[in-house]
Amino acid sequence: MYRRVFHKTADLRSNKCYPPGMNPSKAERSRTIKLTDLPNVGPAMERDLALIGIRAPKDLEGRDPFELFELLGEKTGVRQDPCVLDTFMSITDFIAGNAAQPWWAYTTERKKRYGRIVGRRGK
Repeated sequence: MYRRVFHKTADLRSNKCYPPGMNPSKAERSRTIKLTDLPNVGPAMERDLALIGIRAPKDLEGRDPFELFELLGEKTGVRQDPCVLDTFMSITDFIAGNAAQPWWAYTTERKKRYGRIVGRRGK
């Protein structure tokens, strides 16, 4: 079973759910000081990032999202849900200067780039 990272809250306008972190449409690069200022990062993801040595947005500069994903799995001893990789892709992309996007906007790219990510139950 995947480790649950997000407690989702509904965005009624789009029928999508956001983690309790920064809504991508509200992220402002100039005001990105702490991890929870990043798109898609709430308190749970902030704790996960701290586990792998990421304590500030600048710590994400030049980092590979898949390496972060693998490192988190090693640190926790639990295979992470693929949406965690999508989130890591979204925040490293944002740090690289691209527009803030919801984490699910990276699902198709993740599947193309990394193939199927298998969790502990084979899903």
